[in-house]
Amino acid sequence: MLYKSNQDLPLEIRSRFSEAYQDIYRAAFNSAIHWYGEAPKAHRVALSALKMQSARHGVF
Repeated sequence: MLYKSNQDLPLEIRSRFSEAYQDIYRAAFNSAIHWYGEAPKAHRVALSALKMQSARHGVF
């Protein structure tokens, strides 16, 4: 399942992260789902992308 917009993201992601971080999560998830084909793994990849991005900005 691909996320077409941030409104389609899980509530956990929408309520916890800013719009910019939601964009990062969505892009990483959509890319990972194409690569791995598994939603749980794509979710882990997307969260990892958020952690890497936020480590640069001290947000996560």
